[in-house]
Amino acid sequence: MNRRNFLESVTLGSAAASAFSPVFSSPAQAESRWVAPSKGSNEFSADVVIAGGGLGGCAAALAALRSGLRVILTEETDWIGGQISQQGVPPDEHQWIETHGATRLYRTYRTAVREYYIRNYPLTDEARNRQYLNPGDGAVSRLCHEPCVAVAVLQDMLGPYQSSQQLTVLLEHKVISADTTGDRVRALKAVSFRSGKEIVLTAPYFVDATELGDLLPLTKTEFVTGTESKKETGELHAPDQADPTNQQSFTMCFAMDYVPTLRNKPVQHLIEKPKEYDFWRNLVPKLTPAWSGKLLDLSYSNPSTLEPKKLGFHPEGIATGSMLNLWNYRRLISKNNFKPGTFLSDITVVNWPQNDYMLGNLVGVSEKEFKKHVERAKQLSLSLFYWLQTEAPRPDGGQGWPGLRLRPDIMGTEDGMAKYPYVRESRRIKAVFTVLEEHVGAANRAMITGQQSGNKAADFYDSVGTGYYHIDLHPSSGGNNYIDFASLPFQIPLGALLPKRMENLLPANKNIGTTHITNGCYRLHPVEWSIGEAVGQLVAFALDKNVIPRAVREKKPLLEEFQNLVRKHGIETQWPK
Repeated sequence: MNRRNFLESVTLGSAAASAFSPVFSSPAQAESRWVAPSKGSNEFSADVVIAGGGLGGCAAALAALRSGLRVILTEETDWIGGQISQQGVPPDEHQWIETHGATRLYRTYRTAVREYYIRNYPLTDEARNRQYLNPGDGAVSRLCHEPCVAVAVLQDMLGPYQSSQQLTVLLEHKVISADTTGDRVRALKAVSFRSGKEIVLTAPYFVDATELGDLLPLTKTEFVTGTESKKETGELHAPDQADPTNQQSFTMCFAMDYVPTLRNKPVQHLIEKPKEYDFWRNLVPKLTPAWSGKLLDLSYSNPSTLEPKKLGFHPEGIATGSMLNLWNYRRLISKNNFKPGTFLSDITVVNWPQNDYMLGNLVGVSEKEFKKHVERAKQLSLSLFYWLQTEAPRPDGGQGWPGLRLRPDIMGTEDGMAKYPYVRESRRIKAVFTVLEEHVGAANRAMITGQQSGNKAADFYDSVGTGYYHIDLHPSSGGNNYIDFASLPFQIPLGALLPKRMENLLPANKNIGTTHITNGCYRLHPVEWSIGEAVGQLVAFALDKNVIPRAVREKKPLLEEFQNLVRKHGIETQWPK
């Protein structure tokens, strides 16, 4: 696009802005800080523009800021933090997270969360003195905590840079178009959901930390979606046929507590019957291999075996025999960690198999289609909550738990749903190097190396980070049931962060050079943070050396210098033996 035309197309309060009205955001809680315009009243410049304020975006910003760069960070909702806050998902982490397998900065975040609770909450002495405080004692993490605390801690980490105006955070802003010339991005155009005003953002570098890889089509950066075929990747678990529309389910999470009595009197918190309740109540997912039965039920397909498996549910947190009590699974607050009277109940987040939305995608669809699927996913989650209130089987033989209470305040919304869908799969760049199952999957790796024991993930000479999670693919829109199997503690190769062609656009979320299969272990909280932090450091290094990012990988002395730099900043590039 002609640059002059691109700038002239920016209008204040344009009709185009109405097409991107916020569908998940509550009223903003804080005003953005603005840098002085560089050229005209609607153009703002920095050293790097980061689109997306999730964990990858925040980590990229912090790495660039500590290197002295000026940063503009845009975010569609009014909360930074991505999956840990606006999506309502407490961190999914590996068992070594307290000591290694993540960056020093990520562990600084985790320490700050614990210190926030110690400073601001009336903890019991036992909880306060625990080596690793876990506010919710949830099963998925040693640090299950409230979304609002995640936001507060991230704001504290970014706050000094905002005060000095080194950082500009534009909440409730969405990038809607890009100006590109050849292999470079020249500018992005963003619209404010609050005012409808459009602005142009310029910088030498741009980072796509959006949840869906939104900058890739806007900048004409080559990308892939959905499943690759076995012929393309050679992966053990890849299908015979590729399907770009076959993507993992997403989830509209919500929080709830259990308050059956108030002032010693029984109380009910029944919500109005959701309009799609009958549909979701009777839905049997059409999956291969088959699902265990109806979606709204306390049984599901065991992810690793796909055999029917029973789950338990009791909102007082008590054991449910040998079955996992879903109440404890992603519990954010365990009231027993706090002095009596602080909380009436535990608080838990519902991100379960029963509210995975499989009937459509968010990637590559129209805005109308996007909104339709988000609304239907909300109906699914509300239907699950209503089913728990009215029909879920109880251990005493009864049905329903009317004392369950929806907690909109935990999610910061009016309807009780998270501000943004929990996204498991994004557009992925066509990268200089693509991580395949043979690099990180335990079984596929054993086939390649011939080692059944003592097996380890591939060593990447260009490693700029580490991570671990098993390969966990949820049921998909194309009808696949769970694909869930063992992986190995892995590295993050620099080549997977580099688009094949574009020179000044870098990914910092789930949009790196993985496949549909390997995305299943690279998509979790600490890995996204590690990706973002490496990218922010890479931008600073490339600017300092006056080279494009690809040159850092291609020239051995530059790569060694960069790897030494990231290690100096506490970014691990290898797992300990």
